[in-house]
Amino acid sequence: MPKLKSNAPKKAKQKRIKDELHKFKEGTLHSGSRKGPKVINRKQTIAIVLSEAGLTKKDKMRPTMNRSKK
Repeated sequence: MPKLKSNAPKKAKQKRIKDELHKFKEGTLHSGSRKGPKVINRKQTIAIVLSEAGLTKKDKMRPTMNRSKK
């Protein structure tokens, strides 16, 4: 699958993340192409998933802040 652009809708990014993590759990996620080695490291999986979804680790780690209106 081609990578998503950073301006893709949030739903599309969430679906891509879900699909890629599902591939990892099934044992069918490869690094690079289908000919590459299978991914067995969870940290490597997260890096691949965020890359595919067009996100960065900072985007993933940034908490949402609830700000009250004055």
